[in-house]
Amino acid sequence: MRRALPALAILMTVLSAASLAAVPAAAADLAVEVDGVEPGAGRVFVALCTGSLAEESCRIGQSGPAAAASLRFGFTGVPPGTYAVAAFQDLDGDGRLGRTPLGLPTEPYGFSNGAGRRGRPDFAGAAIRLAEPGTALRVRLTRALLAR
Repeated sequence: MRRALPALAILMTVLSAASLAAVPAAAADLAVEVDGVEPGAGRVFVALCTGSLAEESCRIGQSGPAAAASLRFGFTGVPPGTYAVAAFQDLDGDGRLGRTPLGLPTEPYGFSNGAGRRGRPDFAGAAIRLAEPGTALRVRLTRALLAR
C-alpha cells in the first residue's frame, strides 16, 4: 500500500497541472494615466499596439477631450499579452498625429516606458507585459518640436 500512495500523488499532480493548462487565460484591465496634456486643446487619443507601433497594429483605442493636464483611460477585457501604449494630443482636430515633411511629430505624443524620448520609438522599447488581473501605467506627452 505504501507504493500506491506516491503513485497516486504523482497522478494527482499531473492531472492538476493538465487541468490548469486547459483553462484559457482571462482578460486583464489596463489603466493608462496620460500626463502633459495641454488642457482645452483638441482630444487625446490612446491606443494599445500589438507587435509594432505602426498605425495598423494599434487597433484598440480610446479618446477623450483634453479637459485637464492629466487624463485617465481604462481598457477592460484585454487579453493578456505584450502591448505598447501610444498616445497623442490631436490639436488640429484631424484625428491623426500631425507630422512635418521629415516625419517629426508636430503635436504632443508619448509611449509606454518613455520610449521615443531620445530617438525613434520602437515596439521593444515601449512593450509592456499585460497579465491578469491587470496593471496601471503612465504615459507622458511631449513635443518633438517647440509649439508655434
